[in-house]
Amino acid sequence: MNYSKIPLAQTVVTLCKTHNIKHIIISPGSRNAPLTIGFTHDDYFKCYSIVDERCAAFFAMGIAQQTQEPTALVCTSGSALLNYYPAVSEAYYSRIPLVVLSADRPKHLVDIGDGQTIKQKNVYGEHVFYSANLKLDLREETQKAPKEEVPIFKNLENKVEKLLGLQEGIQSQNETEIHQALHSAVLNSGPVHINVPFDEPLYDRVETLTISPKPFKLADNYISIDDSEIVECAEIWQNSKRKMVLVGVLQPNSIEGELLNKLAQDDSVIILTETTSNLHHKDIFPGIDKLIASLEDQDFKKLQPEVLLTLGGLIVSKKVKRFLRDYNPKYHWHIDAYNANDTFFVLDKHIKVNPNSFLNVFLKAITNKVDSDYKFYWLDIRQKRRKMHDQYLDTIPFSDFTVFDRVLKSMPKDSQLQVGNSSAIRYTQLFQLRSDITVFCNRGTSGIDGSTSTAIGAAIASKERVTFITGDLSFFYDSNALWNNYVPNNFRIIVLNNSGGGIFRILPGHKNTENFDTYFETKHNLNASYLCNMYGFEYRSAKDSKELSTNLEEFYEASNQPKLLEIFTPSTVNDSILLDYFKFIK
Repeated sequence: MNYSKIPLAQTVVTLCKTHNIKHIIISPGSRNAPLTIGFTHDDYFKCYSIVDERCAAFFAMGIAQQTQEPTALVCTSGSALLNYYPAVSEAYYSRIPLVVLSADRPKHLVDIGDGQTIKQKNVYGEHVFYSANLKLDLREETQKAPKEEVPIFKNLENKVEKLLGLQEGIQSQNETEIHQALHSAVLNSGPVHINVPFDEPLYDRVETLTISPKPFKLADNYISIDDSEIVECAEIWQNSKRKMVLVGVLQPNSIEGELLNKLAQDDSVIILTETTSNLHHKDIFPGIDKLIASLEDQDFKKLQPEVLLTLGGLIVSKKVKRFLRDYNPKYHWHIDAYNANDTFFVLDKHIKVNPNSFLNVFLKAITNKVDSDYKFYWLDIRQKRRKMHDQYLDTIPFSDFTVFDRVLKSMPKDSQLQVGNSSAIRYTQLFQLRSDITVFCNRGTSGIDGSTSTAIGAAIASKERVTFITGDLSFFYDSNALWNNYVPNNFRIIVLNNSGGGIFRILPGHKNTENFDTYFETKHNLNASYLCNMYGFEYRSAKDSKELSTNLEEFYEASNQPKLLEIFTPSTVNDSILLDYFKFIK
């Protein structure tokens, strides 16, 4: 087997293997050659080559999102690792384990005017859970520096280290740092950064390892449930007549069906779920905005919970955020093994355990149920809202709203839906999806960048067939995502092209002016056909209901290449149709 001759490169690759990191996404470069050699010559690793580092990072995040295991990124020095930053920040807030392995120049070549060199130490600041800045290996006695290179041991400090024979100490310190970083990615379920300096020559290889990493004991991440805290919460819970459970982003099957059923059967409990919660039950309340839109003050007071229990990740609905900030619960408890966001400014308890483990213990501690009409009152409102929702669809013309209705109903059975940000996820939230559809969206930082790349990464790692729904700006912004040799043939993209950022027409502002069109809505006349031709996607388009129906009939059928369906909707009516919807369902 081929290994890099550089001990540090051997150490990084070997310890990634020790920590069971299998997926390695590599962007081309020279300084990272020692790592590329090590990873690509070991059959244990599944390596991918993605040129654009921003796309590579989101692609890696899509894989990690599905596997729930750390995925590694490998790049050269300089601005390359800065292009990872959008995905790193998304992974930080979405709690997705990424390992950034950035090659670097030796310390003495930084800030002297050498090319492709920046200050890489701790470059991601507080958006990673660990920054490991490794030390350069000491050179062998007989090794001479190339004439064009400044000798690495030119200063006194390095000469002293050389003379004292501290390579063993450097090796030990590097191993410890790598172990800590890789363990931290798992422990915190988030991104870490390992900065790896290499000196030339970079391409020399050996057939056997020259290192023998020592065993390293990792910290135990087991978290126990505090019995006294459970008793305290149970006492409050069973004496409250209005309890609300609000569920954000959750992995599919995060909560056992029996526990969800027991929770939903309580007449004093209503469960509000986001599309990304991946929870389904006949008595829960998906489509939060549909339920609470246009409520009056007296209605909000009836809905106001005494106890708010939040589960999962970040919340999409602005309406529920506004409601709970204006009509505070008396108690707010968040259940999450990692962190708790004080989204409604009244958080008083963070129970650090996963939601399923908490509910398994908590529901057993509930010995009696309080009489309440809380759930049944809002179930009645929910039923009326759904009826008006269907009636509204019968009254409106072809638009973003009708397209989402048709597209979401057309999803193949037992498949996965990846959703772009901005208007795409907000429209999706208004519709009730089937329970056999799993849903994912980059809600950590909620940016439009990288959604396509994430969806493709997810399609690589998922056993389900994946459909990605996105808006035009998000799609064109991340169009380099299609520059990818690994896209499965059953992957599908649906682009809603309303010729600009349609969501800005819904927000306050002076619409239909040149300034608005140029700087807010950013109108354009682009279409995806040329991109599809260049990257080997089968392209289809629709501009009315008839064409949409015709295309959807065959869109999911098997093919020898991935497909993209571009749906053109009228930008000038989409905003009024959506705004009128909330008036109509009232």
